Amino acid sequence: MLPIITIDGPAGSGKSTLCRLLADRLGLDCLDTGAMYRAVAWALREKGAGHLSGEPLKAVIRSLELEIKGVGDRQTVQVGGLEVTREIRRPEISQWASILSSRPEVRQVLTEKQRRIGALGGLVAEGRDMGSVVFPEAQVKFFLEASLEIRARRRLRELIQSGYPSLSLDEVMAEMARRDLRDQQRALAPLRPAIDAFVLDTSGFSIDEVLQKMLAKISLSPPAV
Repeated sequence: MLPIITIDGPAGSGKSTLCRLLADRLGLDCLDTGAMYRAVAWALREKGAGHLSGEPLKAVIRSLELEIKGVGDRQTVQVGGLEVTREIRRPEISQWASILSSRPEVRQVLTEKQRRIGALGGLVAEGRDMGSVVFPEAQVKFFLEASLEIRARRRLRELIQSGYPSLSLDEVMAEMARRDLRDQQRALAPLRPAIDAFVLDTSGFSIDEVLQKMLAKISLSPPAV
């Protein structure tokens, strides 16, 4: 079976970029689970279904036709054949996705989808609970960290490049801090490193430097069976 490699960490730690680069280098697929949660948040908002709970909510999420191709600036996201790549990056959708991700029904259905995608291996999966919950048997696990200010600066650059330049650095930092707290304190699948994860602080390093560190860790890990 081909390997599964997981990359977890808070927003702005470099997960999405490194998922793409690592997958390209190793010839594996890249799974951006953050885009999945954003797409679900967008769809529930469009359908006016955010008030649902329990089995009705699960049914709506299971019925969604999600298609995610590529990652980072090469990523396209479709829901029911409609491209929503830009829409799901709006700040309000990101905030709602963070809130929805704490709901058991949402996590259960998306975890099911993610595990089906990873059933044959050959995957680099990035998110917040990939190594600790979704793929606990992954061959190599990473948890990326960075200071709040550096992560906020990275996020602000992304927003400006996506056409949302109205937020200030202080506003982005405040929202990130709130999201970090929500993710860390939620009862279900909280944001934390898996016990066997390699923890890397990306604050003072370039993307290529972090990539080299990850490749070095992978070369030292036992091969997949």
